[in-house]
Amino acid sequence: MHLTHLLLALVPVVFAVNTCKVIPIGGGQDDGPNIIDAFDTCKSGGTIVLDKYYVVNTVLVITGLQDVSIELSGVVQYTPNIAYWSPNSYYLEFQNATTFWFLSGNNIHLYGGGTLDANGQVWWDYPNKTVGTAGGSSTLFARPVPLTVGNASNVLIEDLTQIGSPFWNNFVYQSTNVTYRWMNISSTSYSSNPAANSDGWDIYRSSYITIEDSTIHNDDDCVAFKPNTTNTVIRNLYCNGSHGISVGSLGQYAGETDIVANIYVKNISMNNAQNGARIKVFGGSPYPNSTAGGGTGYVQNVTFEDFYVNNVDNPIYLTQCYDTAANVCAEYPSVLNISDIHYINVTGMSSGNSGNVVVELECSPECYDITATGINLTSPDGPGVYYCENVANEMALDFTCTMPPASSL
Repeated sequence: MHLTHLLLALVPVVFAVNTCKVIPIGGGQDDGPNIIDAFDTCKSGGTIVLDKYYVVNTVLVITGLQDVSIELSGVVQYTPNIAYWSPNSYYLEFQNATTFWFLSGNNIHLYGGGTLDANGQVWWDYPNKTVGTAGGSSTLFARPVPLTVGNASNVLIEDLTQIGSPFWNNFVYQSTNVTYRWMNISSTSYSSNPAANSDGWDIYRSSYITIEDSTIHNDDDCVAFKPNTTNTVIRNLYCNGSHGISVGSLGQYAGETDIVANIYVKNISMNNAQNGARIKVFGGSPYPNSTAGGGTGYVQNVTFEDFYVNNVDNPIYLTQCYDTAANVCAEYPSVLNISDIHYINVTGMSSGNSGNVVVELECSPECYDITATGINLTSPDGPGVYYCENVANEMALDFTCTMPPASSL
């Protein structure tokens, strides 16, 4: 071994008092093990500094952190090595999700103006790729999440850029008191293959989550509240190319109880999107082991306020037959209840892709305590049309409801 190579091997991390600064190896070599070593050394009361360009070809499973700062002012780029990442990324429970980086512990601050680059284009262009039910990943072709905060508490992530995610950009997994702010997310394909399932955030079995003051360019949910998300605030987001701010999908797994409650969404700009303020619940299922409907639970106390839409197919959309055939939903209605949903000052123009329809509230069975005030939505072809079905007390809505076509559920 040359002396210079020996020196690099001996000093991958520079240590100061409670500070671990990772020195990149260079030459396209894997910096992942050295990053893991830095976290192991400074995992209690320390600061990890990532201020250079790092190539990562090792799954980062970082657990047991306590009172740790992470200064990411450089670039962490995951290799485009699908043959390694797809079978080896860290497996998580919900929808077969996996992750490049699992971050866990208490009192964690990740900041610095740096970039996470997940090389998404190679994943989007990969031939014969498979996906799971309802936009989940597949065990045959696992597409990792760039950053997962899991089994964690009291986490602040701010001032970062994320580009090219193969799957969801962020996953909040079984965690509490997690805040994201000043995030810049871009999952934009430069080929004919879309940046599939590139949600900005998915939140699962987590509570007291805040996402604010951020910009998201993608082709799927801007934020998705997955099962058992509670006490969450989303505010001051600019979303472009999105599938909406979405409650759900819920009720996917028969025998499982899904709860989403106490959600406040405020000051959203939704542009060039499929949906705006969305709630999506699977229908029922005759099969006890179904992974495409039949789950129980409820959605309760959700508010969308000061929500602006521009060129959005479905500005307000609520369905209890998501991804469920109309005939199946008619015979096996959803067993997940929706109540206490409030739309306040939802304004702007649809895309016209749904004709003049600007609101769809289609419940099965009846939804209770649905209110709407300050709704001012138009379509390119003129005044909006408002579809409502099985909504209790339509008098609490400040628009006139029309019964949707029989097949729309």
